[in-house]
Amino acid sequence: MNENLESHRVFIHPDGRMDRKNTGLYLGCAPKTLADWASKGKGPEYVMIGGRAFYFQDDLSTWIESRRKRSSADR
Repeated sequence: MNENLESHRVFIHPDGRMDRKNTGLYLGCAPKTLADWASKGKGPEYVMIGGRAFYFQDDLSTWIESRRKRSSADR
């Protein structure tokens, strides 16, 4: 087993939503990156609840699928 690999648990609410911290763990990016994308209208869809951003696992799966590429020339 590779000792350099870190294991992180992602907390997903029963309704499938995750906060930015857990979404970052799920996607492999920083929560700040998600906030930056949101301010630019990029990245996955999210909802604001009580002043906090939440991302739904189904929306993240759809967003990931939409990012598939066949070659590095694909935009």
